[in-house]
Amino acid sequence: MEMWFLLAVLLVAAALSLGKVLLGRIRRPGEPPLEQGWIPYFGKAFEFHRDSLGFLLSRQQKWGDVFTVYIAGKYMTFILNPFLYQFVVQCNKQLDFQGFSLEVSAKVFGHPYLNDPKIPVNIEEMQKRYSYLMGEELNILNGRTMKNLQSVMKQEQLGPTECRTESMYSFCCRIIIEATYLTLYGKVPEDEQEEITELKKKFIQFDKMFPYLVARIPIELLGNTKVIRKELTSYFTSRRLDQRLNLANVIKERKNFLETYSYLQDHQRAAHHFAFLWAALGNTVPAAFWALYYLVKNPEAHAAVRDEIQHVFQAAGQRANPDFNISLTREHLDSMVILGSAIKESFRLCSASMNIRTVQEDFTLKLKEEQSVKLRKGDWVVLYPQILHLDPEVYENPEVYKYNRFVENGLEKTAFYKRGRKLRYYLMPFGSGSSMCPGRHFAVSEIKMFLAIMLATFDLEIIEGEKPVGLNNDRAGLGILLPNSDVQFRYKWHQ
Repeated sequence: MEMWFLLAVLLVAAALSLGKVLLGRIRRPGEPPLEQGWIPYFGKAFEFHRDSLGFLLSRQQKWGDVFTVYIAGKYMTFILNPFLYQFVVQCNKQLDFQGFSLEVSAKVFGHPYLNDPKIPVNIEEMQKRYSYLMGEELNILNGRTMKNLQSVMKQEQLGPTECRTESMYSFCCRIIIEATYLTLYGKVPEDEQEEITELKKKFIQFDKMFPYLVARIPIELLGNTKVIRKELTSYFTSRRLDQRLNLANVIKERKNFLETYSYLQDHQRAAHHFAFLWAALGNTVPAAFWALYYLVKNPEAHAAVRDEIQHVFQAAGQRANPDFNISLTREHLDSMVILGSAIKESFRLCSASMNIRTVQEDFTLKLKEEQSVKLRKGDWVVLYPQILHLDPEVYENPEVYKYNRFVENGLEKTAFYKRGRKLRYYLMPFGSGSSMCPGRHFAVSEIKMFLAIMLATFDLEIIEGEKPVGLNNDRAGLGILLPNSDVQFRYKWHQ
């Protein structure tokens, strides 16, 4: 895949007009230190792609906490001091997240760019539909998810004394993709297992190409990705959605809203629905994998979390069994503090998202009384929380998995410090401010339910001799990193 990436980016480079980029940029007074690189258009893209964390740490040591780097046609001003994050998050007028996210979504999923005056979709009205991922609507979604996770697991038909071996990441993909699809998009009256199996296969294939599409590599250079995207989009045409029973309210509302815009073609509306499904799965699946992997790999963590889950089950009058008829409320999920900490710890170790905002006009960003930086229209301002997550001053032995790191006196721990000062931002897997993922509560609830079912229902172990799984950095800057390999694990009914 690395050869594909190099070939693709070189072809893109050949198509660019080099005149403008060869001139580079001259740093103006008041602007951050600037590093452009010598390769037209790409600048420092290759170094950043190779090891984004190491690259940024080396530049932080060289330039300080604020500096600008030219990467793949964009000037990105990185702000790495967590005490300065608030000044970026609160600056909503001159720093915009929405335009960037809409542009990426249009490019990746093939729907119209919604900020285009020719496609005057009311973005604010569309975003109001995210309220169906919160409050009482979230409770309804959680109930549907719990039933669907158990229904999909029941289909595995594990024998009473059977001990089955699987690849853990593939297992997580299979269970969570199907359960989430059924939760959001309902079911059809007839059997559709073959179609769902095909959807899961195509989704995984498309997902592998996601970082290249975000990097603005033309989809035509990515093998059969365009065909796969078209096939996935076809699952969400109006005709097919109208055949499905029990659509989630958030999907009904989005469907009804998009259909009010008659100039949107059916395949364009379908692309929006596909984008929504990817948003529900793209980070949830790897996050669930990492949480399960670390728990199964660490016996102390495994035992502590299982004990907590069983205690909650007993208090709720629930019992894990082959019938898969567990019912958990949001209060039950919220009471699993140790499980919540274990999930947060896997977020801390495996999330590598960039919080990006586009500069709307030339202006001076005040960072604190004695510090400010001048920014140019069209540039990006970037927060990179992975540096915070792995800061030894904030987290003792940050490279070590510690399942109870976010628990203190039996409650969720929220006080973390740097240089003796309490941090407002200490864990940021879902973005910040206006860029926070609107589905974060649903995602965490789903991961909790998946882990609660797995740990209470099955005895789990990683096959002896399996090599430790590492991080695949292809998605650095884009969310939860994928594993660089799969791992074999064994499961059987818990006695």
